[in-house]
Amino acid sequence: MSDQAKNAFFTGLQANLDTLRGQGLYKPERVLASRQGAEVVADDGRTLINMCANNYLGLSGDLETQKASIEATEKYGYGLSSVRFICGTQTVHKELEKALSSFLGMEDTILYAAAFDANGGLFEPLFDENDAIISDALNHASLIDGIRLCKAGRYRYAHNDMADLEAQLKAAFDAGKRHKVIVTDGVFSMDGTIARLDKICDLADQYGALVMIDECHASGFMGKTGRGTHEHHDVMGRIDIITGTLGKALGGAMGGFTAARKEVIDTLRQKSRPYLFSNTLAPSIAGASLSVLERLSKSTALRDRLHENTAYFRKEIERIGFTIKPGTHPVVPVMLFEAPIAQKFAARMYELGVLLSGFFYPVVPMGQARVRVQLSAAHTREQLDIVLKAFEQAGRELDILKN
Repeated sequence: MSDQAKNAFFTGLQANLDTLRGQGLYKPERVLASRQGAEVVADDGRTLINMCANNYLGLSGDLETQKASIEATEKYGYGLSSVRFICGTQTVHKELEKALSSFLGMEDTILYAAAFDANGGLFEPLFDENDAIISDALNHASLIDGIRLCKAGRYRYAHNDMADLEAQLKAAFDAGKRHKVIVTDGVFSMDGTIARLDKICDLADQYGALVMIDECHASGFMGKTGRGTHEHHDVMGRIDIITGTLGKALGGAMGGFTAARKEVIDTLRQKSRPYLFSNTLAPSIAGASLSVLERLSKSTALRDRLHENTAYFRKEIERIGFTIKPGTHPVVPVMLFEAPIAQKFAARMYELGVLLSGFFYPVVPMGQARVRVQLSAAHTREQLDIVLKAFEQAGRELDILKN
């Protein structure tokens, strides 16, 4: 490539970046100089109450989790320099897969380096052009990308709309599709809405379809004992495939998984490309995640505290006068509607000692900009009251609250 052609390429990229900045859509990185927790220190030395982490159970910076990680490193080493099927499988990986299967109520589990890989490597080995994938319109990007890699027929239903889901199932049935699978997030991370799994399973039974759920924002704290949205909706045993992450509530490092019947998991071990061609999950993460599952199986205290914090914050933020998306999940979208306002609000909250992120198009629909609050079991009531006071102050300063 000539220098002129190269320069044109890089100039084009810079122009696109400048456009994003001009539209208020550029996403800068916030750099932390401390461990993750309810309170963090930014690289500018400012101490902040963190309201935007996926650290639902407060285990990311937890000393017990850290200790388990160190013990696993001391026993198994830093890494394996191998994929799983060559020499990258240790006893700790098999123990974690067994523990996840038991925790989720599934027959078998396969680990991935990331949850994105679990979804990206799921569909192509299992379904082909004779089959149909019926997907919720607001499913996570990793599900969308995984489905794109598969040759199955694609059907999309309006978000959480059971009438449209049934219409798409009928369309797939009428098209003579062999296997049909309904694909949905268990919890939708931008809105905190929960999939209607009871209704979805009923429709799946009626039309002979499988049900697959992504539990990244549910495993560890949804349901009476934290098993997930399938426990929340009392449909454990009716879900065919579960994918999820170790990088949110279950310790917060990284790593993903798929849980299903043995035939599914064995097929993925043989044919799932992200599994076959990615380095194995670090033993320190596997050991710490195993410790987390053991801890959650003994007590629901962290899960209970999280839901208490969620109920309190949701009630108080509405009392102050903000508009939120209704629900019960610890993801609380505080609606500001316009992207520039969301950015200004997040910046002012930073100045007031609260770490938040603004979300706007194309991450959410145009005119639906927001700051997404995420509660944690690690938050104290005192911290939540400080955050609520900052919300009220920033809301009045920016003329969001009128009273």
